[in-house]
Amino acid sequence: MTESLTSDQALIKKLTEIVLTNLGNKNFDVKELASESGISRSALNRKLRNILNKNINQFIREVRLKKAFEVLKNGSATASEVAYKVGFASPAYFNACFHEFFGYPPGKVKSLSSEIQDENTGADVTSGLEHKKSVLEIFTIYKKWILAISVLILIVAVIAYPKIFNQRSLDDLRSPDGRISVAVMPFQNMTDDKIWDGIQINLISYLSNYEELKVRQKEAVSSLLEGKGLSDNASITLSVAGRISQKLNANIFINGIINKAGNDVRVDAQLANSKTKEVFKSFQIEGPSREDKIFEIIDSLSLLIKNFLVISKMGKEINADLKPYKYSNSSEAYKYFILADVAYGRNDVKTALTLYSQSVAADSNFIPAIIFLSMRYMELGLQDEARKLCLKAYEKRDKTTMMDRIMVDWYHAQLFETPYEEIKYLRQYQDADDQVPVSYWQAGYAYLELFQYSNAIPEFEKALEIYKKWGTKPMMMANYTFLGFAYHKTGQYKKEKKLYRRAEKVFPDNPDAWRLYYRQAILAFTEGDIVGANRYIGKYRSALENLPWSEAEIVKDLALLYSEADVLNKAEEYYRQTLSLEPENQVGINDLAYFLIDRDQNINEGMNINNAVLKLNPDNPDFLHTKGWGLYKQGKSIEALEILQKSWDLKPAYDYDHGLFLHLGEVKKAVSGQG
Repeated sequence: MTESLTSDQALIKKLTEIVLTNLGNKNFDVKELASESGISRSALNRKLRNILNKNINQFIREVRLKKAFEVLKNGSATASEVAYKVGFASPAYFNACFHEFFGYPPGKVKSLSSEIQDENTGADVTSGLEHKKSVLEIFTIYKKWILAISVLILIVAVIAYPKIFNQRSLDDLRSPDGRISVAVMPFQNMTDDKIWDGIQINLISYLSNYEELKVRQKEAVSSLLEGKGLSDNASITLSVAGRISQKLNANIFINGIINKAGNDVRVDAQLANSKTKEVFKSFQIEGPSREDKIFEIIDSLSLLIKNFLVISKMGKEINADLKPYKYSNSSEAYKYFILADVAYGRNDVKTALTLYSQSVAADSNFIPAIIFLSMRYMELGLQDEARKLCLKAYEKRDKTTMMDRIMVDWYHAQLFETPYEEIKYLRQYQDADDQVPVSYWQAGYAYLELFQYSNAIPEFEKALEIYKKWGTKPMMMANYTFLGFAYHKTGQYKKEKKLYRRAEKVFPDNPDAWRLYYRQAILAFTEGDIVGANRYIGKYRSALENLPWSEAEIVKDLALLYSEADVLNKAEEYYRQTLSLEPENQVGINDLAYFLIDRDQNINEGMNINNAVLKLNPDNPDFLHTKGWGLYKQGKSIEALEILQKSWDLKPAYDYDHGLFLHLGEVKKAVSGQG
């Protein structure tokens, strides 16, 4: 296989030679390089951006720094002397640039090489060479079996124990400036093609383009390896790579192996903790062993590693609830996902929708983005759009991680099944990872839908317990208000009041404070504190007026508040006021009818009102539910059973109504008793 230079490689070689020729000229700059290369400044800048993602100044500076490294390593000149020799006008600026580029100051080049050399023993090198020989012999005989078993182990590990690849292990591996420092080792090349030896420099060049990463340069790595007498890549063990990375102040190192079997090649890469040598992420790329495919394979591997590292960097900066959802092959998709969450957190739903959509567009297989986008549509009442997205995620669930697959199953159950199935999948999620608070909150909510308040309480409490352990505040006000609702339903009023006081401290001036005022007003009524209840209702109404709610929606919510607080005369007043604001709203008309019937306020009037809306919508299951329940209240159990059964049959599978289920069961029991 010939190793001819591509046009891009030839250009970089030419530009490098020009800079080196003018090395001692501190005034040599962008203009001179463009002139001597015969390329206009703008065209040259564009070419360097396309090839290396660097501007002309960066290119010149890095050529100077690499030359400085060689001079320092092989000569006796001081750092200041070398600074002037390679064209830097200021030794201080040279020191800062060198340290940033290589990971240590220029004065440590020789000492680091010496330290590594001193650590080395002949036994280490001999052991490394013997290791290479044994690996080659075994691979020659068993290479097909080794490759097959490696794939099987990887698949089993991902499916059976995804925590092996838990990205949280990166959380403590950042530099003080928040960036991730990385050293790339030479890969072990088990093929006959020398061109694969360029994988290290390609990875370094690619990863160096991202400001989230601090990548140590090849010269620094090579110098330390040579100082240890390790010119053979097979001798670079995890232990050796870890020590070298630590010398370079790199918290993470990347190493790997290139294997060839028949006409196919496989590149395996590992990311490991420099201190513990723990491998926390593995990547594998396969393709045809053809020269025209080599750079395609290297680029694919570079992209996977970059996305993993950049996503991890972003993941450190987001709220803890999003940390389980890092499994995207696109850092761009994950960036939009984070920004969408921020927008949603400030109640900017429109922007959140746009950003979630952009996240899905960047990575159509990013399951959490699809699910969250669906949830936002559901909150806006766009149920058809929400269900389409849910089904889209459901179709892709076999291609994602185990955790994301369970999440899809849970959400599918939420939209298309019953709370019982939701709880089943949430239990599976908790068995796999018991430190995801939102899974407990969702389980608590599912129990509320089943009116199982005692079962809901430990779920909500567990979610708050995890947040406390993390030292972060809960995701939302609802973490407190829904638990407070369950406390209220089980008569635990002291716990409820204490919980609300805590919520006030954790969420001061929160846009969702209206949820808290709602619950505090009901609790005050229950305790006989009418003055306090009215004060909270005033706060509640003021908060709602700052939201994009109509007056009718606000009044209806007040009707619900008074109804739950058993202040029935006020509840009826507000239900009727809602109708005066929206007299054609059939759902609002039925709400009044149901209230009059269910709360025994005026069953006959409620039936008359309900009959009016049923004439216009005879197959509306909610309107039929109201009629059936009214018939039962009037003592007409057989007729009630027929209507309630029809309501149940007309209800879509995704619209489970536990209240209807209980009413139907009660009427069936009554009819059975009559028989």
